[in-house]
Amino acid sequence: MDAVEPPGRRRARARLRRRGRKQVPWVLAIPGVAALVVFHFVAIGFGSYYAFTNWNGLTHATWVGFANFRSIFGDRTARAALWHTLELTGCFVVSVNVIGLVLALGLNRAVKTRHLLRSLFFAPVAVSPLAVAFIWQWIFDYQGALNRLLGSLGLASWKHPWLGDPHWAIWTILVVMIWQFSGLAMILYLAGLQGISEEVAEATLVDGASVWLRVRAVVLPLLAPAMTVSVTLTLIIGLRVFDQVMALTQGGPVDATETLATQVYKQTFFAGHFGYGAAFALLLTALITCMALTQLVVLRRNEARL
Repeated sequence: MDAVEPPGRRRARARLRRRGRKQVPWVLAIPGVAALVVFHFVAIGFGSYYAFTNWNGLTHATWVGFANFRSIFGDRTARAALWHTLELTGCFVVSVNVIGLVLALGLNRAVKTRHLLRSLFFAPVAVSPLAVAFIWQWIFDYQGALNRLLGSLGLASWKHPWLGDPHWAIWTILVVMIWQFSGLAMILYLAGLQGISEEVAEATLVDGASVWLRVRAVVLPLLAPAMTVSVTLTLIIGLRVFDQVMALTQGGPVDATETLATQVYKQTFFAGHFGYGAAFALLLTALITCMALTQLVVLRRNEARL
């Protein structure tokens, strides 16, 4: 006859089983957390250290303090790269969110082809930015599709070296970025619109509110969480712009499209100034972090007021 297990021992064994089940998810997460720490945070730590040195990738790194940052803010090209980054980001965030919101409002209705149109507008997001930029390079080339179209329409005087003009080159990059990522903002706003109950929309119709009044007074406040996510993501994408610049203009003509990201690449791998390039990377990281967090806090406060 089997011995009866004391109640105290059964309770202890049950506690051990529950504790083991709670610890299993943490154990499974250890490899991923370790990889994140080694390849992300440790790399950021080393990069931050080299930003304060004159390391050239070969010899021993010598501590120079804030000399690299003084050189950045004292160099005309570096200051222009910072301005171009902020200029592109500001125009990109505003444009892509406005276009994405308009597309979302239009395709949220019972349009027969709305699913097809949603897929078409979102498709560029899934394509590599480098591949998209090469396609647009062919369009903006002097012998490319855009100038050929202008010539066929009898507008030959409008032909322009779009990528070779210092005044127009940065705006061609902006056009490419807006074309590729408007679908991302559209999807985020569509997700927000799906959360708005039909009763709310029907109530505004019964009250006789105009379309603009419904959007301004009802839809936009309820879309505040989606807007927070969309604006934050597009801000980060804009500040990190690199592929489009390198594929279309490589920072030219005459440094007219240099950004902080292209300066990181050029100073590090072309000029061999690894310490100076790390300073650019640290500046870009700090800029993205500060602007993203500030924007997130401001938008969250606005959400709380609505």
